[in-house]
Amino acid sequence: MPLYVDASAKEAILQSNGEPYEVLAPDGRYVFVSSPKYIKELDSAPDTILSLQAAAKQMLQPMYTMHAFNWFDRRGTEGVGFVKALRTMLTSNLPAILPDLSTIIRARFEAIHDSHPVINGSRQSPVFTMIVKLVVLSNAVSFFGNDLAKNETFMESALAYVEETLIGAEIVRLLPKFISPVLGRILSRRIKNQEVVYNTLVPVAEQRCLERDRKKLGHETPRHADCIQWIMETSPRANPWTPMRIVHELMAIWFGSVHAVSTTITFAIHDLCLHPEYLEPIRHELLAGYADFEKTGLGLPLLDSFIKESARITPVEAQSTRRAALRPFTLSDGTKLNVGDWACTPVKAMMHNPDFFPEPLQFHGFRFADPAIVEQAVAAVVGSGTAEKFKTPQPKPSKLTDCDSTYHVWGTGRMACPGRYYATAVMKVILGQIIMTYDLELLNKQDSRWLTWRSTMLPRHSTKVVFTRREKN
Repeated sequence: MPLYVDASAKEAILQSNGEPYEVLAPDGRYVFVSSPKYIKELDSAPDTILSLQAAAKQMLQPMYTMHAFNWFDRRGTEGVGFVKALRTMLTSNLPAILPDLSTIIRARFEAIHDSHPVINGSRQSPVFTMIVKLVVLSNAVSFFGNDLAKNETFMESALAYVEETLIGAEIVRLLPKFISPVLGRILSRRIKNQEVVYNTLVPVAEQRCLERDRKKLGHETPRHADCIQWIMETSPRANPWTPMRIVHELMAIWFGSVHAVSTTITFAIHDLCLHPEYLEPIRHELLAGYADFEKTGLGLPLLDSFIKESARITPVEAQSTRRAALRPFTLSDGTKLNVGDWACTPVKAMMHNPDFFPEPLQFHGFRFADPAIVEQAVAAVVGSGTAEKFKTPQPKPSKLTDCDSTYHVWGTGRMACPGRYYATAVMKVILGQIIMTYDLELLNKQDSRWLTWRSTMLPRHSTKVVFTRREKN
C-alpha cells in the first residue's frame, strides 16, 4: 500500500466503476469499497466475521501502547456500555459542561498565546501544538473533572501519550510478526507516559468501584458526572469491570478523542485563514447564537458546515470503515476476504468524488448549510445580493454529526463514532472562542501545512498563525 492512499485511490475508484478493488501492502491485503451497496454489506456483516475492533487493535497495538490492554477482537465480548456512556450520558451532560469549558478554554488560549514569541512585530503561534493542548484540557475537564485537569504531571503525560501511541503503534505494526512481541515489550517499557496516565487513573477508578459496592449495600455515596463514572456504570451488571479495565477503556477513548479532534480543529483554522471571507458571517452567527449553543450543545449551522467542509477537504484519515476479517467473507460480486484481510472505504477519495460532492476540489465553507440560513446570515453582515459567492452545492443540507454512505469521517452505520456529538461540541467551543476574540493570519501560506504517513494526515507543528485580539465593540 502506498504511504498515503489518495491519488491512487481516486484512480482506482474510477477504474473500478464502483466495484471492490484490492491493494496489496507489506502488512496485508486491503479490499476497498466505495458504493453504498458494498458499504452496507460490510456494515451488515456480523462482528464475528468482520471486526472493527480487531482492525483497531492492529492499528493501535494496545498491548504495547496502552499499558498491556489486550482487548478482544470481537466488539461486545465484555459489553458495549461505553457506547451508551459516550453517545447518551456524555452528550446529555453537554449543557452542564459547555459554559465552564468555554471559560476555561478562553483563559487557557490567552495564556498559551501570550507565551509565544513576538517576531517582526507579530506574536507567532504554532497552531497545532496549541490546539492539542486545548483539546487535552477540554477532554480532561469533561472526562475526569477539574481536579485531574489541574494535575500538571498527569496533564503533561496525557498530552505526550497521544503522540507516543501513534509512533509506538506504527513501529510495532511495521516489524516482522515473529519479532514484534519482543521489541513491542521493550518499546512499552520505554514509553513512560502511558504508565503515568494509567497509574493516575487507577486509584480514582478504584474509589469509584468501592463507592459502587457501598451504594449496593444502601450507603450514601458521592454523585459524579464524568466518563469514569459512566464507563463504570454501563459495564455489564453480571460481570462489572474492574478498575483496571475501566482505565484501559478510558485510555483508548482518550487517544481517539484527542487525535481526531485536535487535527480537525487545526485544519479548520488553516481554512479560516485561507478563506477569510467566511470569518465575518461565522463570527456574526457566534455572537448571536453562542449562548444558546452552550445551553444545548446544538446549533451554529454555519460553523458546523465550515468544519465539515474542512474535514472533507483534509480528513484525518484516508481510510475509514475498517474491518478485519476474523472469518472468510464474500461480497455479493464474488470478491473474497480471507482471514486477516481488511475491508475499508477510501474516504478521502470518495469525498473528492464529483459523483458525491459537486465541485469536489473547491472549498465551499457553507456547502452543507441550508441556503436560506446562508442568505440571511450573509445579508446581515455583508449586505443583500452577495450570498451567491457563498455556494451551497450539495442537494440538501446536513450536519457535521451526520453519517451517510459518502461521508465517513465518523465511520459507518452501526459502528459510527458514538462520541461524535461531544467531539463536535468541543470543536465549536474552541473555534468559537477563537473566532469571537481574534483575527487570524496564516504565516508562510505557500509552505506545506501537513505531512502524511500511510493513511494518516497530520498538521505540521511548524505551521504558525498570528492571532490578533479584536477590539471590543
